[in-house]
Amino acid sequence: MNYILFDGPFRDNLLPFTFTRPVADLRIGILTIREKWEMHLQSTTTTVTEDYLSEKYPMVEMEENVMINASFLPNNELVELVRSLKENQAIFQDEDVIAFFTTDAQEDIDFNDFEAIEYDGEVLKVEQVWDIFSKNGEAILEDFELVTNGRASQAISATNNIIAPQNVFIEEGVVMEFVTLNAANGPIYIGKDAEIMEGAMVRGPFALGEHSIVKMGTKVYGPTTVGPYSKIGGEVSNSVLFAHSNKGHDGFLGNSVIGEWCNLGADTNTSNLKNNYAEVKIWDYSTESFGRTGLQFCGLMMGDHSKCGINTMFNTGTVIGVSANIFGSGYPRNFIPSFSWGGASGFTTFQTNKAFDVAKMVMSRREIEFCDLDQAIMNHVFEATRKFRRD
Repeated sequence: MNYILFDGPFRDNLLPFTFTRPVADLRIGILTIREKWEMHLQSTTTTVTEDYLSEKYPMVEMEENVMINASFLPNNELVELVRSLKENQAIFQDEDVIAFFTTDAQEDIDFNDFEAIEYDGEVLKVEQVWDIFSKNGEAILEDFELVTNGRASQAISATNNIIAPQNVFIEEGVVMEFVTLNAANGPIYIGKDAEIMEGAMVRGPFALGEHSIVKMGTKVYGPTTVGPYSKIGGEVSNSVLFAHSNKGHDGFLGNSVIGEWCNLGADTNTSNLKNNYAEVKIWDYSTESFGRTGLQFCGLMMGDHSKCGINTMFNTGTVIGVSANIFGSGYPRNFIPSFSWGGASGFTTFQTNKAFDVAKMVMSRREIEFCDLDQAIMNHVFEATRKFRRD
């Protein structure tokens, strides 16, 4: 069977992260949503997404296909339902379609012609940007069971202080000495060739991606995910870093989501609680205004390729777009559009030729090319977000 992941109706709620990737490639838990489905299905997947993303993330259609709403995270029960779909059948939860069977001969989809299968089981669904950190603990637990099932952890050096070792799994090549891991409240997964330096203290649930680094003396409160090839230091609480991003120094990051190729300067601090303890409101791209989150704790949402200088301070519920560069004293405003350059004293436009030079340099350090497809996507984002900047 051919499986295709589609963005679904919540894509705009998940900006700025879906500016540069399909919903399927968001990271929550240990894995991306795509990686979860592919492990469960034991099959590769392709994507239905926005036109400007489709060359980098193409769709492969075959004679028979199952379309899956990427906002829904797989579990064993749901996967079995998806596997068993037949022609003109669709799985729903309330009004939301989870998956449906289609053929290459079907040009138009009318769900009135489908047999509706109602799924009333529990399922994790990512429909708001803050779900990425607020549902991360449940996602880590589900991924931990999926990734470690039937496998044995590598041995852990006796220099480390491990609480609830049955909930700790480390892959090959991990470097870890004189570290405290407390997995009593949730599992801890350490990916291949990752390093946790001496003196670090980690409370689960926690996931550290392959080749990532936790620096000396770092304090981590779960649920937190650090994606592949990333680096953290200082204090981190209930946050998700996607991949290739760094918060390498002291400072606090809490209840936040950081995209790929981001860098937080030394002593960057994010506020995750308002002084009056009121509900946090954040920028909503779909309404182009600030919207309610229902959360008391909400920190920073930073899109891909954005960066900030040393001693940067971010207000509660700050949203930063793609390829912004923030620096200087004081608190910048809590919505910073893509390709903005500046800080509390004001912003100018970060022109694409300069932004692309930075991206090429940063990515080349990891031996990854900033290719024409990446440039085309970034050009589209620049134009699509022009209305938010004061060019």
